[in-house]
Amino acid sequence: MSFFDSAAGLLRALPAERAHNLTLTLAGAAAPFFPRPAADDPRLAVSAFGLQFPNPVGLAAGFDKNAQVPDAMGKFGFGFVECGTVTPRPQAGNPQPRLFRLTEDGAVINRMGFNNGGIQEAARNLRARRGHGIVGINIGANKDSADRISDYVLGFAALAPLADYVTVNVSSPNTPGLRGLQNREELTRLLDSLITARGGTKKPILLKIAPDLDSRALDEIADVVRASGIEGLIVSNTTIARPSLKSSHAQETGGLSGRPLFAPSTQVLRAMRQRLGKSAILVGVGGIAGGADAYEKIKAGASLLQLYTALVYQGPGLVARIKQELVACLARDGYADVMAAIGSGAE
Repeated sequence: MSFFDSAAGLLRALPAERAHNLTLTLAGAAAPFFPRPAADDPRLAVSAFGLQFPNPVGLAAGFDKNAQVPDAMGKFGFGFVECGTVTPRPQAGNPQPRLFRLTEDGAVINRMGFNNGGIQEAARNLRARRGHGIVGINIGANKDSADRISDYVLGFAALAPLADYVTVNVSSPNTPGLRGLQNREELTRLLDSLITARGGTKKPILLKIAPDLDSRALDEIADVVRASGIEGLIVSNTTIARPSLKSSHAQETGGLSGRPLFAPSTQVLRAMRQRLGKSAILVGVGGIAGGADAYEKIKAGASLLQLYTALVYQGPGLVARIKQELVACLARDGYADVMAAIGSGAE
């Protein structure tokens, strides 16, 4: 993958959003020529949601909003790819510039605002897939929607049949009022509506939460998740907090991701593992930039992982490096496989 890592370095010379769009174009065009990734070490296999993941390292939502290149990205060695966020109607998102690299901090700030082509475009792209890797779809609500819960139900009905699981994004900081859906009453209504919508299909439903939640909010979310019967929780989305940062972009509004998010997101991950135990599968996201980070998330309770920001700085070869380093961590500590290590540091 050295060629693609070199290309990633060249793309960093472009403005952030232009580089991202060019990356999608190049990935789509070159996908037929990508080699298949090497077979994963069997110690990395994870069973979750009734699915068999070849490894726990996934691509987070936000990279491929319209499900244009999930199969291409899978060829970089990801165990699964999550597309979206997709809203029922196409949405332009917030004014540009809205994506900022904080190079000195290994971070990114975005205020994209769910820019996407809507559920019809995403559905068309998912139907056109030729690969067989695990692909999830992340759904959201339009900014100007009068009934956001109905938006999620519409997204679920249109896209759940075309994906292996569905993530409910109520935690983006870039759609005003959206995070209010994490409150007990609203979240109960939302998840009950989605459980009803899926009927007997048993399509796995995951909820993506914010890292900026106090203990009481985490207690309430845990109660609602447990009562709802959904299968998983993604911890976490970007943060509106601003820890000590070096970059000149530090005070841009939006969600902060990357290295500064690692500690707070892992703390919330561990807290939710302690609250939920094994009643819900946890996906650890936020600041993963190496195998040691991945291992810490797993010990904190994550069965699966997702990353995005670190790829901006390290290129797609990072995926293989994380997997190699993760196997080394497991061997060092005497774990037979990833499954044996899940939650070992959360007690």
